[in-house]
Amino acid sequence: MTARPLALVTGASRGIGAAIARALAPDHSLLLGGRDVDTLHAAADRLPDARAWPVELTDPTALAAATSGIPALDVLVHSAGTAEVGPLTEATAERWRATFELNVVAVAELTRLLLPALRQARGHVVLINSGQGRAASPGWGPYAASKFALRAYADVLRGEEQTSGLRVTTVYPGRTDTDMQKAVRRDEGGDYRPEDYLTPDSVAKAVRAAVTADPDAHLTEVIIRPR
Repeated sequence: MTARPLALVTGASRGIGAAIARALAPDHSLLLGGRDVDTLHAAADRLPDARAWPVELTDPTALAAATSGIPALDVLVHSAGTAEVGPLTEATAERWRATFELNVVAVAELTRLLLPALRQARGHVVLINSGQGRAASPGWGPYAASKFALRAYADVLRGEEQTSGLRVTTVYPGRTDTDMQKAVRRDEGGDYRPEDYLTPDSVAKAVRAAVTADPDAHLTEVIIRPR
């Protein structure tokens, strides 16, 4: 790894996370977070200054060990997440817990562990949210609730870290052409038309714009919708 700014991207093995890693690669060293070790190593090999950072985000002990060797961090992008759709009558306690564990609790714990490193670099936290984090729709109960919670978390973090110089950006993409979206459309029983959706690269470009904004600028929220 070089002395370039260091960015950690979770969910970097595919979809939006992988696109964000590619977008930041020209001028950042990268830690690629995810569960699939082989995919992460393959992705790292395709980028100029990257290495795999495999960890189970819902395991606090594993997170503590994985973050212990990061003294300074310029960018932390939370892109990992899970989504299932269906009526509230079918949303079991297990689904609620699993959704919040990855979409909210893991984000909060990873950020907490890395706050000293982020403060050291006067860094930037980017949280990939969703349109469901602004207006919840039928069938999206646990997921939408977790994204509303993530929105609140970002607002509190931004306020509490204002004096440390930390920037916090929430990105709200609309439907995006990813494997997760394909699974969602299967659950919804609808057709999958990639041309109707954002590309992961479009979301990644918005993230890069926030991260590379001039030092006097703080993009607190970015909303992206398919045309």
